[in-house]
Amino acid sequence: MHPLEDRSQPAARSKAQVLLRACRPRQWAKNVLVLAAPCAAGVIDQPTVALEVLGAFVVLCLVSSATYLVNDARDVEQDRMHPRKRLRPIAAGELSARVAVRFAFLFAVAGLVLGTVIAPGLGVLAAGYLVLQAAYSLWLRRIVIVDMLAIAAGFVIRALAGGVATDIYISRYFLLVTGFCAVYLVAAKRYAELREHTGNGPARATLKRYTPGSLRATLLISAAGAGVAYTGWAFTRPAHVAWYAMSIVPFLLWLGRYAALIGAGAGQAPEELILRDRTLLALSVAWSVLFIGGVYVGH
Repeated sequence: MHPLEDRSQPAARSKAQVLLRACRPRQWAKNVLVLAAPCAAGVIDQPTVALEVLGAFVVLCLVSSATYLVNDARDVEQDRMHPRKRLRPIAAGELSARVAVRFAFLFAVAGLVLGTVIAPGLGVLAAGYLVLQAAYSLWLRRIVIVDMLAIAAGFVIRALAGGVATDIYISRYFLLVTGFCAVYLVAAKRYAELREHTGNGPARATLKRYTPGSLRATLLISAAGAGVAYTGWAFTRPAHVAWYAMSIVPFLLWLGRYAALIGAGAGQAPEELILRDRTLLALSVAWSVLFIGGVYVGH
């Protein structure tokens, strides 16, 4: 093999790794919400359904990566002044904005095509996600309250994608629980950002217009809404109500624990906080066991 070829292979791998980091693979964890509807319906163990859910997950990873690349290319100068965002590949100069936009276009097209092949409705949801993220980046993120609702809507789209891809009926309780929980997590992140921001340096356009009191109120209202909706759903199950009723306890405790951690100054990234805190993990496991028991025991 020619010596030049030996040197080019690590370089190619390095470029691929930089592109992968720019796609923010840690954020793909949010896309596991596609499992919600099939798991609740008790059909995730069916091979065809599992394959469709996997396809929906890939679709969301593609379109979300496209939005991350475009946003980072657009905000490159602002990100370079941020203590953490300056380390992102585009802001750090490891990946050019032009190349990022090209790959974003390819990922978006691939996501739309794959989504449409799996289910036309999934293709529509993928397109809706791209439109929502574009509107957020260009306009909605500057409007108080609406910016949080736009991000929460992205979570709801993820949850809907699993149901649409597998042709599962989505109940109003499912939408309410998903929506309230999404608003709760977004408000918690805003609250953490507000506590961390010292007033010097760049911040979200709307951050200075929020107050700790208003965000705490949003947390309380969204947590209450999620709790009421989940309880209503649990007690209207046609079978195994006891399992679902018991799952209410870890669900509510999880919301309370998360709020306590945010109030104590925990970090801004929900996925990192959830994986780092043992109590949250234990409550997540307890809820999962009870929920799965309700779905599959005697199924």
